[in-house]
Amino acid sequence: MSRAARRERITCRGTVQGVGFRPAVYRLAAHLGLSGWVRNAPDGVTIEIEGPPVQLARFRERLPGALPGAAELRALEATPLPAQGERRFRVIESGLGGTARAALPADTALCADCRREMEDPTDRRRGYPFTTCAHCGPRFSIVRTLPYDRERTSMACFPLCSHCRAEYENPADRRFHAEPLACPSCGPRLWLTGRDGARLAEGAGALERARAALADGSILALKGLGGFQLACRADRHSVIATLRRRKRRPAKPLAVMARDLETAGRLVLLTDVQTGQLASAAAPILLAPRRESACLPEDLAPGLCDLGVMLPTAPLHHELFRGSPYEVLVMTSGNASDEPIARGNREALARLGAIADLFLLHDRDVLRRLDDSVVRTDADGTFLVRRSRGWVPQPLPLPAPLPRPLLALGGHLQVTAALALERETILSQHVGDLDTIEARAFLREAAEGLEALQATRAETIVTDRHPDYASARLGAALARERDCPHLRLPHHLTHAAAVLGEANAFPAPGQRAGALILDGTGWGADGTAWGGEWLLVSGELTWQRVAHLAPFPLVGGEQAVRQPWRVAVALLEADGAGA
Repeated sequence: MSRAARRERITCRGTVQGVGFRPAVYRLAAHLGLSGWVRNAPDGVTIEIEGPPVQLARFRERLPGALPGAAELRALEATPLPAQGERRFRVIESGLGGTARAALPADTALCADCRREMEDPTDRRRGYPFTTCAHCGPRFSIVRTLPYDRERTSMACFPLCSHCRAEYENPADRRFHAEPLACPSCGPRLWLTGRDGARLAEGAGALERARAALADGSILALKGLGGFQLACRADRHSVIATLRRRKRRPAKPLAVMARDLETAGRLVLLTDVQTGQLASAAAPILLAPRRESACLPEDLAPGLCDLGVMLPTAPLHHELFRGSPYEVLVMTSGNASDEPIARGNREALARLGAIADLFLLHDRDVLRRLDDSVVRTDADGTFLVRRSRGWVPQPLPLPAPLPRPLLALGGHLQVTAALALERETILSQHVGDLDTIEARAFLREAAEGLEALQATRAETIVTDRHPDYASARLGAALARERDCPHLRLPHHLTHAAAVLGEANAFPAPGQRAGALILDGTGWGADGTAWGGEWLLVSGELTWQRVAHLAPFPLVGGEQAVRQPWRVAVALLEADGAGA
């Protein structure tokens, strides 16, 4: 190395782990003839790089454009160091200690390169249902703690074979430092069981029997990326009726999984934007207008014009369609109504034994359960109806920095937890309604899981004011355990703040913004149920209720929210029209 060589430590923050960031850094440094090393760190990725000043400047300039698409470099800090005279560039063991602040990427659908390998009769991953690389597969669902390395994921118990090790250590390979890397020789195994847990078949035989059972009308519980799903024929009314009865889901719509994009296009009307969403790495359930010619029973989504459709996301999904007589499957959450999805094999057998006929299991643990995300599109863009796999745990910016970590636990229906740190918020996966003990336990699991992932313990707890909400009771318990403040906010004020924040319209100091909240009932600051308010919110974080709808009795309390006819009766009675 020239005497003119200089050395820099570069700290990279953002979505920089689990996305092929280190391999991209390695290739760029090698191309520019620079030496040093790169490693994951609790707060992102650390690079020490050495060489001529001109080449160092080129490295910093070119790095953002050299990164893979899933990476997001939000901050880069360079600090000069004494030159050490290194001769080569390396990827080294991750640094531990400090505060975890790295953004972990979301679980993503199988990429095109891995799909081609699975279809290639000469490839050793032909038909392997756990094929993945640095650009696709599980991330959030399998990680224990940061930094994101194999030994801190549920892949730690699968030592790499010599072939996979060679891919993992080859800078020119797309599996260079791909942490979930596996193959049939060293990776997870698949098997099929009945309700009693007895093994019926393994490997390719398990897939063959599962396909045959689905074709015959059985209901299959399968372990997907973020937990269990229930699958069955989508073209048979009797099978759908059985699933609804067993799952205790009499009317809510059921999502379907189409074999491919062409099949999906025969089920629903798709714009270019919607096609892009379906085929994206996030691979959500898309709500789209159902085609009149779609040959599927009406009871998939009774009374609705839209149908929820998705494409295969995991390699296991693709294998279920291989050579099958069906082109569309119901693919719904692996749970009974109002419960979280099952995560582990024993849990699934216990909780889903009254629903599924067969279980397609494997030995890669799901550490963080998460459902499929649901999106809708219109002329204004794409909107998340349910934010989970494919989006979690991507952080969202805050309009102002926070002095201490804050944990918010949501309301009672369609709940999501949120961990706010410094200038960003990390939303948990979709939790759902808190009507069951299992759902309430999942809320705590999701909230404390965010804290564990970021090695953080919130110092303020925020919940709804409603005294009967399970989220409020959990917040009170956490505040007592930690001896920290517990903020209880009016339901509709939080809606106003959330919408203003999402639209980047939160008022600056000295300004105010108006919000019209029409969200049914919510516990107000005066201890009564509110419904329909004009609120003024100031940049100094104060607010005022300036107008509202006239109050009226809620016949049956919370039941009136779930059965709107009760509201109609109360209004008719109050208006003197009840007779």
